[in-house]
Amino acid sequence: MSREDHLNRCIALAEEALEAGDAPFGSVLVGADGSVLREARNRARTGDPTQHPEFELARWAAQNLSEEARAAATVYTSGEHCPMCSAAHGWAGLGPVVFIHSTDQLAGWMAELGVEKGPVAQLGIARIAPNVPVEGPIEELAGRMRALHARAHGRDGQGDGIR
Repeated sequence: MSREDHLNRCIALAEEALEAGDAPFGSVLVGADGSVLREARNRARTGDPTQHPEFELARWAAQNLSEEARAAATVYTSGEHCPMCSAAHGWAGLGPVVFIHSTDQLAGWMAELGVEKGPVAQLGIARIAPNVPVEGPIEELAGRMRALHARAHGRDGQGDGIR
C-alpha cells in the first residue's frame, strides 16, 4: 500500500468514528515493510476521553513490538497528535508521524465553527516529542478532514465560511 492509501484509510476511519457519534479521527500504524500493523479510530465518547486512535496505537505497539520495530514504524493519522497522544508516541519510541491536518489548522476550524476550546492546550507534536520526525499537513487532503469536522459540529462544510 502507498502513503496515499494509508492516508485515505485514515480518512475512512475518521468517517467511521463520525458515523458512530465520535469526533472524526483515524490512524494507521505501518511497519517498516509497508504492511499495516494496526488501525484505530476515535472512541473517546465511550466514556473514556483518552480513547484516541494515536494513543491506542502507541499502547499496542509498546506491548506488541520490539524497540526496533517501533522505531521503524510510521503512524499515519488524520490529524496531528494532541499532547496526550504525542507523549504516548514519544514514550513508546515510535517512528515518524504523517498527519493530514495540523493542530493549528484544527484550532482555526474549531474557532470558525464557534466550538469551545477543550481542557488541554493544543500543542503540536514537535513541542511535546521533539525527536519524532513529522510530515504534514497534507494540504491536498486537509479539505476532506475539514469537511468531516464541520459535519461533526452540525455544519455541512459547504459554503459555510469555513476554510
